[in-house]
Amino acid sequence: MSRSTDNTAAVDQVAAFYDAHPINEEQILHTLQARGIALEGLTEDTLQEFDQDHFGGTAVNDILAQAAGMNPAHRVLDVCSGMGGPARYFAHYYGCRVTGLDYTHTRFLGAQRLTKLVGLDRLVDFRHGNALDMPFADGSFDVVVGQEAWCHVPDKPQLIAECARVLKPGGVVAFTDILRRDPLAGQEMERLQREMTFPTLETLDGYGALLEANGCTVERCDDLSEEWARILVARLAMYRSLESETVQKFGAAHFRRWDDTYAFFVGLYADGKLGGGRFVARRR
Repeated sequence: MSRSTDNTAAVDQVAAFYDAHPINEEQILHTLQARGIALEGLTEDTLQEFDQDHFGGTAVNDILAQAAGMNPAHRVLDVCSGMGGPARYFAHYYGCRVTGLDYTHTRFLGAQRLTKLVGLDRLVDFRHGNALDMPFADGSFDVVVGQEAWCHVPDKPQLIAECARVLKPGGVVAFTDILRRDPLAGQEMERLQREMTFPTLETLDGYGALLEANGCTVERCDDLSEEWARILVARLAMYRSLESETVQKFGAAHFRRWDDTYAFFVGLYADGKLGGGRFVARRR
């Protein structure tokens, strides 16, 4: 089997994983309605409290945006943009034009609908595509961002090469991701591959080396491991609070599998075997 075929199979597995994720368009809309929030006239100021599917919420959006120097003149690419929460946030608060790229078709469609719902489709658009073969010309963007999603991308060297390719000279790539820390046992990595669709995991130093090798100077490299270990305990509790909605949409067996998998994942942070990092690098 070729490397290209292996990569295609891996990203197809990721799409299936997110098709059955507890955080989805239906869940977001259901929660809004359950809180008595009318969809008519909905704004980003309200939606942002329900659509940020990454560690740390809107506060970490600001850290990335400010580190990248986002401003209204910028074109921003969110790689693996999911439901589009950060893309909408960046456009709304920093005035930049944002494109989201995601391979999971249900999330690509949901992101479009939610963006139109809050009237941000004039600033935010989405493309259905593969992060390993981005449908953009060289030097198209001032900023490339990502948040805890690149762990699902099977070929990290190709991913970073594509991010660097679509950046303008002097442009910034700013992202966070789930990282491997030693010692992570082979059977633990195999389970993460099978159940969390993490085909490979990079290290803090590994991402830094890939960025430098692709013509980017690393300006910031933050170890977030201890912070995320605390955040993930609360995140597991949040997912468990969605039990009734998850069971209704996907069935009780799916909820039990998800709960077991995510508890295992959170435990690896508590044991110091998984970590997190924030990277800011500028294309030379």
